[in-house]
Amino acid sequence: MAKKKAEVISESEKSLSNYWDLPYTPAPEYSTKTAYFCMEFALDQALKIYSGGLGYLAGSHLRSAFELKQNFIAVGMLWKYGYYDQMRNDDMSMRPQFHEKRYSFLEDTGIIVTVNISGNHKVYVKAMKVPAGIFGNVPLYLLTTDIPENDFLSRTITHKLYDDNISTRVAQSIVLGVGGGKLVEALGGAEMYHINEGHALPLAYHLLYHKYNNNLKELKKHFVFTTHTPERAGNEEHNAHFLNEMGFFTKELTQAEIDHETDKSGVLNYTVSALRMAKIANGVSKLHADVSKDMWKPFKNICKIIPITNAQNQNYWEDADINKFAEKKQYKALAQRKKELKSLLFKEVANQTGKIMDENVLTIIWVRRFAAYKRADLLLNDIERFKALVARKDQPVQIIWAGKPYPLDHGAISVFNHLTSYTQDMPNCAVLTGYELGLSKLLKGGADIWLNTPRRPREASGTSGMSGAMNGAVSVSTFDGWICEFAKDNENSFIIAPVDEKLPVEEQDAIDCAGMYDIFENKVIPMYYKENEKWQKIVAQSTMDVKPMFESARMADEYYKLLYA
Repeated sequence: MAKKKAEVISESEKSLSNYWDLPYTPAPEYSTKTAYFCMEFALDQALKIYSGGLGYLAGSHLRSAFELKQNFIAVGMLWKYGYYDQMRNDDMSMRPQFHEKRYSFLEDTGIIVTVNISGNHKVYVKAMKVPAGIFGNVPLYLLTTDIPENDFLSRTITHKLYDDNISTRVAQSIVLGVGGGKLVEALGGAEMYHINEGHALPLAYHLLYHKYNNNLKELKKHFVFTTHTPERAGNEEHNAHFLNEMGFFTKELTQAEIDHETDKSGVLNYTVSALRMAKIANGVSKLHADVSKDMWKPFKNICKIIPITNAQNQNYWEDADINKFAEKKQYKALAQRKKELKSLLFKEVANQTGKIMDENVLTIIWVRRFAAYKRADLLLNDIERFKALVARKDQPVQIIWAGKPYPLDHGAISVFNHLTSYTQDMPNCAVLTGYELGLSKLLKGGADIWLNTPRRPREASGTSGMSGAMNGAVSVSTFDGWICEFAKDNENSFIIAPVDEKLPVEEQDAIDCAGMYDIFENKVIPMYYKENEKWQKIVAQSTMDVKPMFESARMADEYYKLLYA
């Protein structure tokens, strides 16, 4: 296909609603042409361009947008080496490894745009496409700089998701925001631009200075923002002079303009800037929206922040039999199906670790991105109770961990390695590698308990429990994120009582650990073994209650009604 330049797309082409290559006529209530920008998308095991929850959320969004026939496309990045492949060293400790990824199903759009990085250094950005429907998705356009037109350094910009080099990370944001904005213009333009987290912030500056003639009021009509991280330190910020030199603002700002953008601090916070340029923004749960309002309240001129709780796509995640038996209250069939799903998971456990697990045994699973506040090792916080838990004979348990630390987060990697080494001789405990969509589905199917232990209120949403419930996994969780809107304690989940957030974190961890063990020892384990029909009722209630409020069709609908309208 011949290369297309953004500036030569004709007006007649721009007017065609199907120029976005949607395989349907958009539904009238979803007719606003919306372009959605995100650094990562988890659509299928075969497409390794994601790291964790942000990607899982974005992937479910694209599926529901397709199912609802929304006038919606997505823009992301084609990461040559993905996030990383989670391998093991000889001693079973974790080893990040980077393999080149190749995809025969991507289509070459023929569109190449340019962005300027580090002054006037021109970088060519090519757009590849995941066609609509191939994974149940709306069109997903993926940007790459790894093409012959670029020098070696420019080609490396799209090599690794969340590259640890700061200059490369900033360049990635410029490629996604500015390159993505120019791509959308080449495709006919959009009425609404939505950035999911602050990574694509240069898009807002591109639109402000090059599309809306420095008219912030006009930009606000077309730009919305989703914020995810409920703590100041987790929101990206950099020295504004450094960003200015990198070309982040798409033009060279004067000192007065830098002072205006940074409140004379000299540091640009991506989230604050996005909140100031957006028409409206959303947090990803009700609690998170409240935390975000409070967190950003000291800053002037930020937009309204509303809650639109994250959700997961039921058609992709659910086990149809689990849902059928839960709906019909066929508890024996529900229990039998759960054993079948556990058996599938345990084959993978045996393959990775050589440990044979039992589908008749209560199985506790902790699985998500390894980060300090998520407390993967909370079970080991009281080592004597942990030893007693795993040594039970009459009412035994099995425990599985999995998840990917950031490849340079040595603290998180050490937790992963400690769990691996400490449990290596325990036949009923396993630590798995390769936590991506395929393993995630196996784990959710195989979990009796989905253990969620974030230190409140640092979990913005935490969607894994939603898709867990769609597979008959019951949440044992701290009261944080989405669970606050879902939980009926002792009916569809078990809640670790909130602690005083002002206490030292060591005390919070000790109290949460004790509460967790009380739930296991006094409620979950006795019920599972002695009152199994009561247990199956909780499984069924959890499976039913997760729909429809935590199914991503609701979320995709709310984005149109509450953000894009």
